[in-house]
Amino acid sequence: MIHYISGGERSGKSSYAQKIAEAISENPIYLATSRIWDADFQKRVDRHISDRDERWTTIEEEKNISGVISDKSTVVIDCVTLWITNFFVDTKYDTKIALELAKKEIEKLIKIDANIIIISNEIGMGLHATTESGRKFTELQGWINQFIAKKADKATFMVSGLPLKLK
Repeated sequence: MIHYISGGERSGKSSYAQKIAEAISENPIYLATSRIWDADFQKRVDRHISDRDERWTTIEEEKNISGVISDKSTVVIDCVTLWITNFFVDTKYDTKIALELAKKEIEKLIKIDANIIIISNEIGMGLHATTESGRKFTELQGWINQFIAKKADKATFMVSGLPLKLK
């Protein structure tokens, strides 16, 4: 089962995903996709870790997310935005190649017999990016979000801490 959860920054996506995972598993896994870019980001990661109790196992994987998920597990992938950033940067900002690589990884995820909750940001609903790379990334994020949402069994949009069922 793939449950896709999207929304704006600080919309309640992570806490909602954690509650779902805890309701279906006694030992959920938190799959962190981020690279630690600076001290401020490390603080954010540390806060997320402190939000989870001893039932949780944390796995860090920047790109090969399907390679670390086992059948019959319950996994929260947090988040697509940071995950797709890794492809974008590593391909020297080539949206076509980054999207292709990400789609291949999502296709592998779908074949795993697990409860997978995927968190992503809806960044295209805010201000228009002022740089070319910012605009390219916003497009890339939108394309991968659409791809995941179409493949997902369930989709939820978070607004102000409230879940809106999409499918």
